[in-house]
Amino acid sequence: MITEMALERVEFTCGRCWHDWSIDYDVQQYSDEDGAWEYFSRDGIPVPSPYTPAGASPCPVCGWHWVGRLRARRLIPAAPGPVGTPREKVTDAPRHRPERRGAPLLHSTAHTQPEQFEVDAQRREQASAAAAD
Repeated sequence: MITEMALERVEFTCGRCWHDWSIDYDVQQYSDEDGAWEYFSRDGIPVPSPYTPAGASPCPVCGWHWVGRLRARRLIPAAPGPVGTPREKVTDAPRHRPERRGAPLLHSTAHTQPEQFEVDAQRREQASAAAAD
């Protein structure tokens, strides 16, 4: 049984070239007779947890793999909202909002990365200052 669904933005910082990037992951937590589990996916494709070495993302600049850290999280409601929540009845499911079927995939890396350039510049300056000492 699914106990929680969320979208998690995971931030990575390369320890080799100090590049920062982030990726959005869909996360489902569920429980069954064997215990509690967590399931990660990107763009509908199952992936290992980005918080473990097996799921570490490669740096887009130098290719080294780095474990991520949670930057932001948004829960996705798994059940209908409370009474009075806006809703629309679906009377013809196969033809309901057909444009959804042809819409392009919103990729997990499609978001802007706030403060990325400022943070990159600060880290490069710090690395340069440390190398000069």
